Amino acid sequence: MNPHAEKLRKKYMLTPPEGMTSEDVRDMPEEALLDMDYFLNEDDLLDDEAGVEGFYIF
Repeated sequence: MNPHAEKLRKKYMLTPPEGMTSEDVRDMPEEALLDMDYFLNEDDLLDDEAGVEGFYIF
């Protein structure tokens, strides 16, 4: 077991995401738990890039 995944499992069991229960989180496979955390915090990862000057193609 990944120690990072176990920390996340404990975190989300105490405060499950909207629409989930702590039992759902407890029964999730490790990969699904890591994916869920990534997508729940995806915007936080992009905050570091806000305001960066440069050339952008849209």
